[in-house]
Amino acid sequence: MDVITTHVNADFDSLGAMVAAKKLYPDALVVFPGSAEKTLRQFFLTSSFYAADVQKAKHVDLDRVTRLILVDVAQADRIGRFAALVGRPGVEIHLYDHHAGMPATIPAEVCRIESVGAATTVLVEILQRRRIPIQPEEATLMMLGIYEDTGSLTFTSTTPRDLVAAAFLLGQGADLNAVAEFLTPELTAEHVSLLDELLMNRTTHRIHGVEVTLAEASREQFVGDLAVLVHKMKEIENLDVIIAIARMGDRVYLVARSRVAEVDVSRVARAFGGGGHPEASSATIRDLTPIQVRARVLELLPQIVRPRTTARDLWSTPVKTLESGTPLGQADELLDRYHVNAMPVVASGALVGIVTRQIVARALQHGLLDVPADEYMITEFATVTPDAPLAEVQDRIIRGGQRFLPVVEAGVLVGAVTRTDLLRALQEPEAEEPITLPRDPHQRDAARLLLERVSPEVVARLRDVGRVARELGMAAYLVGGMVRDLLLRRDNLDVDVVVEGDGIGLGEALGRLWGAVVRTHRAFGTATLVLPDGFKIDLATARIEYYAEPAALPAVERSSLKLDLYRRDFTINTLALRLDPDRFGEIIDFFGGLRDLKEGSIRILHNLSFVEDPTRVLRALRFQLRFGFRLGRETQKLLRSAVRMGFVAQARGRRLFQEWVLLLEESDPVEALGTLNEFGVLPHLHPGLKLDAKVRDLVGRIHEVVTWFRLLYLETPLRGWLLYLLALFDPLADEEVEAWSRAFGVSDRQGRVILEARWRSRQALLELREAISRGPLRDSRVYQILHPSPPETLLFLMAKTRDDEKRRLISRYYTRLAGVTAILQGRDLRVLGIPPGPAYRDLLNGLLRARLDGEVETRDDEVEWVKGRWEERGRTVPNRPL
Repeated sequence: MDVITTHVNADFDSLGAMVAAKKLYPDALVVFPGSAEKTLRQFFLTSSFYAADVQKAKHVDLDRVTRLILVDVAQADRIGRFAALVGRPGVEIHLYDHHAGMPATIPAEVCRIESVGAATTVLVEILQRRRIPIQPEEATLMMLGIYEDTGSLTFTSTTPRDLVAAAFLLGQGADLNAVAEFLTPELTAEHVSLLDELLMNRTTHRIHGVEVTLAEASREQFVGDLAVLVHKMKEIENLDVIIAIARMGDRVYLVARSRVAEVDVSRVARAFGGGGHPEASSATIRDLTPIQVRARVLELLPQIVRPRTTARDLWSTPVKTLESGTPLGQADELLDRYHVNAMPVVASGALVGIVTRQIVARALQHGLLDVPADEYMITEFATVTPDAPLAEVQDRIIRGGQRFLPVVEAGVLVGAVTRTDLLRALQEPEAEEPITLPRDPHQRDAARLLLERVSPEVVARLRDVGRVARELGMAAYLVGGMVRDLLLRRDNLDVDVVVEGDGIGLGEALGRLWGAVVRTHRAFGTATLVLPDGFKIDLATARIEYYAEPAALPAVERSSLKLDLYRRDFTINTLALRLDPDRFGEIIDFFGGLRDLKEGSIRILHNLSFVEDPTRVLRALRFQLRFGFRLGRETQKLLRSAVRMGFVAQARGRRLFQEWVLLLEESDPVEALGTLNEFGVLPHLHPGLKLDAKVRDLVGRIHEVVTWFRLLYLETPLRGWLLYLLALFDPLADEEVEAWSRAFGVSDRQGRVILEARWRSRQALLELREAISRGPLRDSRVYQILHPSPPETLLFLMAKTRDDEKRRLISRYYTRLAGVTAILQGRDLRVLGIPPGPAYRDLLNGLLRARLDGEVETRDDEVEWVKGRWEERGRTVPNRPL
């Protein structure tokens, strides 16, 4: 048996969707799982159409149901007794819903959850595609469903698909007069009295800049059509958000309406077990009093209401300016330096004009290089205050045609909003969720992820940073790899904070709060805090960097968060997370980093990125391998161009060497070297480097021995990068390696490590070869040859040699010999009565050899061995117990 049903407290959208589903499943029973809303019950009293075909849930034998068709619901706890069929063997479930933002808890063989205004729309589209005929009465019922859930096509959740479906139903004979009659019934005296009570008992609460009205009423008996009254109240009083709480009998009814995107009232209803849409929702509450419901609503609202966007949320600050009298030629240089298309002109601190790149370019074409910018700057322009709403900003930029909008407070320029800033704020939600963030781009809130992935102690410190920054009149943001990896659900506790203000001043204030050590670098405006437990936080004043020439070190100036992030290497590293208390955890994405994280792309921010900093070539390839991402098409082209034009070769220095080391420390260095070779990078690191068949074979064998070594779980640290570097350098002479070390600014210590590893591997090979030629080796001799060498040397030798005996001896050394020590120590020899002196070293070394060769096993064996060797020297050991 097939059954079509919906959620308890069904409404007209539920009915319209059930009628449409009946057209798709003509043999199914139509069943309400609970009580329908009063307007729906009234409809059945006045219309006999379809009433005869609607069954009550209690009359349905669940054991006979083989297919359950659910409409306008995707949660098992909202379908009454039919929840018992969810997951039951032999019961197939087909589901049609439009609440895409709510988690579905019902597994279904057929599942259609679409982001449209009404569930009826989903099914009408199917009927239209299949060309299933619809009677006028059926079309009217379906139209009732669409009109109710879209507010007669006025709610912001209404989509073009809802309009198309409504138009189709109108063409099938839907009666709009009947729709209007049932959706807007005449008010009775009882309704008027209840509406009057709601109007009298209302309070207004300003939350994050949004006015929310709470209205309350109480009745001993149930009064229907509360939703109609709330809707009328919203229209009469022109309310943005209203939440009505009405006690009727032993239950509390909550009805909520919203006309602003900042408030999703479905989240309020869901907190009480109800549901609905961002614009309209309801809940029936049985176990709380109206006072408790009101208190819970007020507790929820600060979490639900999204702060209203103002110019302050969009701006860049501080703004780079031109002083009055600046020549146009210099203005051109500054526009290029700061990567901006417009700059305000100030005279004695007052804003007097705006110069754009287009103005400057045309002036220079006419040879006006030395003419002051004042002569041609824009002097008629609009400004806004920091608290100007988004609508005002939009009006100034779009209708006013002003691409650069200064933000002024008390006559002082404090920020600027560009057309790009506005477009980013107005962007439409993406069709799919970016990573794990909410679908609405204005609610990109990672606070929950922080709580999931980061310890409470670290989260508390981040909150301290935001709070103290605000107290000092600053703004602080978590940036860099930690934000990126947080969204990718990877562990990363490198806490980097950018401060719009004085990073050192904030660091000193936090140092006093936490009792932390503060290390500052005033030239760059940075501070590192080392807390008593060793935890580190890096603070940096927002700054901009520019390069006088390719591959040079950057010059630094103070700037805004946006310009600071613009100097980063890749878009996925430009994400920032707000730390201020009011918006803690909100993600800021100026450059499409969320999109690239979602798509798995590595993209640079501007076309000269690899030219200005060629170390980014290696970093791009490293991130590609680490995250399994791909280079964007344009980024890949520019990377190859930078390599081909020799910018990587020009950048030889310690920073490039460190990037090389980091690349070789990735999880698959073999693939890393292959990638370097594929992009032609190796010859630019050294002309003699090549990944030919011989080197590839050696690299592969190094990967094998490194994997083997790490599976031993020894406590010996291993510098994997050094092994792969030794493989690449193997064909080179020592003189070439030394010259390379100097060219790359490799520290003396690291240079010695590389050269010594090469020399020690050759020396150990010769000693092993000579020792083996003399016959079987005792373990003590193997230990003597191999112990002086670091693990990188021995593993390189193990990978390079083809001699199985040598490989066996190295393996035996690490698995059996490397950790062997004598039980007796120097203090034990003194207790035995042996006077301190050079003899201690000889005795202990000999004792270790004896233990390695199996001549001693226990402590007593060692004591007897020492006594014997001491007596061989003609000395007597007193009979003292140890």
